Amino acid sequence: MTQVLARKWRPKTFSELVGQEHVVRALTNALQQQRLHHAYLFTGTRGVGKTTLARIIAKALNCVTGVTAEPCGKCPACMEIDAGRFVDLIELDAASNTQVDNMRDLLENALYAPTSGRFKVYIIDEVHMLSRSAFNAMLKTLEEPPGHVKFVLATTDPQKIPVTVLSRCLQFNLKQIPQQQIKQQLKKILELEGLQGEDAALNLLARAARGSMRDSLSLLDQAIAHGAGRVEQQAVRAMLGTVGHEYLHEILNALQQHDGAAMIAIADRMVEHSQSFEAALLDLATLWHRIALAQTVPEAIADDDPEAAAIKQFASGFDAEEVQLMYQIVLHGRNDIGLAPDDYAGFTMVLMRMLAFAPERGDGKARKSVPAARPVAVLDSAAPVLKKKLIDGDWVALVQKLSLSGMERMLAHNCELVSRQEGRIELRVPHSQRHLNDRAYQDRFRLALEQHLGTKIQLDISIGESKGNTVAEVRSRDDQKQLDAAKVAINQDPFVRDLRDNLDARVVSSTIKPLK
Repeated sequence: MTQVLARKWRPKTFSELVGQEHVVRALTNALQQQRLHHAYLFTGTRGVGKTTLARIIAKALNCVTGVTAEPCGKCPACMEIDAGRFVDLIELDAASNTQVDNMRDLLENALYAPTSGRFKVYIIDEVHMLSRSAFNAMLKTLEEPPGHVKFVLATTDPQKIPVTVLSRCLQFNLKQIPQQQIKQQLKKILELEGLQGEDAALNLLARAARGSMRDSLSLLDQAIAHGAGRVEQQAVRAMLGTVGHEYLHEILNALQQHDGAAMIAIADRMVEHSQSFEAALLDLATLWHRIALAQTVPEAIADDDPEAAAIKQFASGFDAEEVQLMYQIVLHGRNDIGLAPDDYAGFTMVLMRMLAFAPERGDGKARKSVPAARPVAVLDSAAPVLKKKLIDGDWVALVQKLSLSGMERMLAHNCELVSRQEGRIELRVPHSQRHLNDRAYQDRFRLALEQHLGTKIQLDISIGESKGNTVAEVRSRDDQKQLDAAKVAINQDPFVRDLRDNLDARVVSSTIKPLK
């Protein structure tokens, strides 16, 4: 069975870890100088390397070569830790084991000497989820730990950890990984996998990961499957539901010209191409932010950035105060889009608001008014959209209508409908995609459902065996049928047959793509 990329390429040494050089340097120095602490606390958002670092530390402490910053990776201890079966490495998910009894059992076990290693290493993930009683039970051991015990705590929310615990730990804050570093790592992994990926596609994946290397690898896995082994910009954009930069650049050009009609026409084109308006507002806010960066710190925009030329042009074309105002307008519009009659109305209202607050240019160009026909059409079509919608059983069709992007879109596309009742939807995620069942992704998925259906929803997502009815699986089957039909059509084409029979030509199957 093929291993998912996030597990296959999980760093096994400090040198392989991406984006956390400050933490790696401190830990490496401490291990080289044998200055070991009994408790470490790693904080940071999901997918930045907290648990990975904890496991590397476990290898560094138990490698047969001795306590080292460069574990060999080949001895029984290193290999068993990598495989997740080292008896002296105990991992506890605090989110599932919050009670004091769980902590007492763990601490009683800590009194016994290691079975096969040099140290017993306890990794407690999401430690902030422990109850107050469980923290109190831990304090005594943290104050006077046995010499053979090391604690490695990890959390996304250090503010919820009692100060008495924090003061007994050596704390390291892991930062979100820069987009460029994520892109380079994805490129490296694709090369090692013997696959090709377009730079523009990798930029999209790195941006959608929002600083999380694990999320980026999950997205890359999806992109490889979505593109049948090829990671191309168009396919990745469709998979993520992101909006092409050309639309956003055209909007800003029209804004500079005070051309409201052109701005609305661009929005209409986005409708025709099934672009997500919520994702468009997110990308538009990002674009304004990058323009502000270019105005304040020009070197922050790399020369090899595909958007560099356009961003620098906009940076010189808009005043700094205007950029700040437009950024705020877009942010408020994104927050309010769920309250709009529909996504089109919410998005175009943001465009008209930007136009209303845009100052007159020095070139004397007059503002062009937004035509009245479109707002009337929006108001006429708004009434039925506020009405409550029902799920008619076609789960795949429903999901494809939702305004989703990034990881929540991946979650939605890898769920299958189990049951539906009034106000409640029960879904199932396959074991292979369980990493997508994150609370943050669930919440954004639920909000999109509520906005579309016009009612509050209780969303329950379990993990289990798939019956082949997820959106991703249905679309994969449909894509394969279209591809098979395209291959038959190509091979039966008289012109192709003539070339093959008379010129000894051959059809390269991997290049055949069905017309959408």
